[in-house]
Amino acid sequence: MAFKAFANDEDAVNIGGDAFTVENGTDRVVLNGSVEIAKDRAGLAAALALKDVLDSIVAALQVEKTLPEHAQEKVITPGKLDNPFA
Repeated sequence: MAFKAFANDEDAVNIGGDAFTVENGTDRVVLNGSVEIAKDRAGLAAALALKDVLDSIVAALQVEKTLPEHAQEKVITPGKLDNPFA
């Protein structure tokens, strides 16, 4: 499955194991962790996976005609949930 940046709020990609994750979102993509790229086949695979993700992000941003200077911060409104165990 090819990563499509900003396509949804569900996709996540692990690169080089679980230590580095890319979380997709419709308004931002979040990169977390660290990835070690060694001079071996596993390092090449991790580098190519990272390149695919970054290429997707750049391509998605380049086609946007009206990018703002800065995206608005997400505002999380605290709320109350019903207890599903009650």
